[in-house]
Amino acid sequence: MVLATGWLGTRGSWMLDFVAVAMLVVLPVLAWSVFLAKVQGRYLWHKRIQLALAGTLLVTIALFEYDMRMVTDWRSLASHSPYWNVRGVNVVAWALGVHLSVAVPTAILWIVVVVGALRGFGHPPRPTGHSRRHRTLGWAAVTGMALTAVTGWIFYWMAFVA
Repeated sequence: MVLATGWLGTRGSWMLDFVAVAMLVVLPVLAWSVFLAKVQGRYLWHKRIQLALAGTLLVTIALFEYDMRMVTDWRSLASHSPYWNVRGVNVVAWALGVHLSVAVPTAILWIVVVVGALRGFGHPPRPTGHSRRHRTLGWAAVTGMALTAVTGWIFYWMAFVA
């Protein structure tokens, strides 16, 4: 039996617990930001919130990757999961693969959306010819972020909670 390492009482590291909880905040803030732009036409607030989220997520991902690669032996922590070896299959690794197949393209898409918005909208931001593309890519990024959160939570639960 492995003693709890995270502040949530899981086998996950402090950083793994932090990211799992942080996504519970990111998704509603993201939804609120979209609401401000789509429903209320408050584009400047949408821009501010999106840039704050993008910056915060960039720093968090960098710290998270550093923790996973240099500090935390996550495989050792996850190896105590009943999903680590299910009839010879490492379901935890499979869940991580699914998560990364969503998270990596979402991160790239998020960058494309933010850079495109910074280039395609004026100061202060307002609807332009770029709006339709931004809306389409933005919804794809929002969907990707939601799927990133869900697949991340599934991986986290399988690896560090179960």
